[in-house]
Amino acid sequence: MSSEKTLTRIGGLLRQAESTDNEHEAAAFLAAAQRLATQSSIDLAVARSHIANRERRPVPVQRMVTIGEAGKKGLRTYAHLFLVIAAANDVQCDITQSSALVYAHGFDTDIDTCEALYSSLLVQMVRASDSYIKSGAYRTEMTDRLVTEQRGRRRRQYWTTAPVAGVTARLNFQTAFANRIGKRLGEAKQEIERAALEHDTPAAGTAIALRDKEIELREFYREASQARGTWRGTRATAGYSSHARRAGDRAGQAARLGTAPEIGGPRGQLTS
Repeated sequence: MSSEKTLTRIGGLLRQAESTDNEHEAAAFLAAAQRLATQSSIDLAVARSHIANRERRPVPVQRMVTIGEAGKKGLRTYAHLFLVIAAANDVQCDITQSSALVYAHGFDTDIDTCEALYSSLLVQMVRASDSYIKSGAYRTEMTDRLVTEQRGRRRRQYWTTAPVAGVTARLNFQTAFANRIGKRLGEAKQEIERAALEHDTPAAGTAIALRDKEIELREFYREASQARGTWRGTRATAGYSSHARRAGDRAGQAARLGTAPEIGGPRGQLTS
């Protein structure tokens, strides 16, 4: 099957996930989309190992993905969602400290899959977190907060308890949502790879092709990446809310896709 036909099938599964109100069906369609994407990656890898014409052989690329405008609130959790999707699709990423841009390294069809899943799941994450914040459920939780008082040259710090702030609840919710999505997609990837390897033969060469792909991607990333320093990511989230984390995890587990764009469509930037 050509990569173009595969992307069309993935897009169809995303639209089916969007159109159903049944959470279990939505989860099944999402898993099927990820399995097909993973299977496509395996097929492409096998094909690459048998292509005689080296000049036309697919090679890894670097693509810049815009997460949002630098300075916008919530960029870290948006970027985190893209990164967990990329990890399940053989795409390695560098990210700016502002979390506004991601540099994705991988084969173009794998990056296309990441962008399609991200654009769909981003809408789901935002809607779910908006609904949670509007419910006010997080206000029942108290959290420890470090207070700093400055009086002249004297500085005093002390701990106190206070209700969880809305921004803290939102960031914790979206972090947990993204983590759950990453686990679901990772499990789907492992399942299809395990099945493919169980039926591998010397003629098919799946294990060898996968290993060659891994080596090629690693070498390409080493040459193309200009990353310096460490992205703080969700570790920079101020405050912790166990209530919001549990709610975000449940939403990620039951995630049904919102507006599912065509493969290669808009990249889901933050709105102004």
